[in-house]
Amino acid sequence: MPYKVMIVDDAAMMRLYISSFLKTLPDFKMVAQAANGQDALDKLSDHEDLDLILLDIEMPVMDGLEFLRHAKLKTRAKICMLSSVTVSGSPLAAKARELGADGVVTKPSGTVSHDLEERVGDELRRVMRSLVEAA
Repeated sequence: MPYKVMIVDDAAMMRLYISSFLKTLPDFKMVAQAANGQDALDKLSDHEDLDLILLDIEMPVMDGLEFLRHAKLKTRAKICMLSSVTVSGSPLAAKARELGADGVVTKPSGTVSHDLEERVGDELRRVMRSLVEAA
């Protein structure tokens, strides 16, 4: 049974790149996507069996950090930040961890990283697997 994943990113192209990446991993399946944190929170009740949420930070309506403040009360899913602004050791990465992010992977080339798989695919696969297997 594949792990169930929600993608939360305001950039439609980035959601497409991430979902294409997930299709290369037989043990993961994208079951939901959202364009901002509020949209994602609304969808959590329909997807109570999520295993993993891949979450951007910079989004309109509700950003990823605000989503984290609410999500940990509503889901058991592991949450991995996937953002261009969560560079390892940065204040935003630390804040995301403080608010409950289980993992952090930096988008390699900005908001819409067309080279996601080539540049950080191995790292993202490793982080995703370690999070869901630790659950």
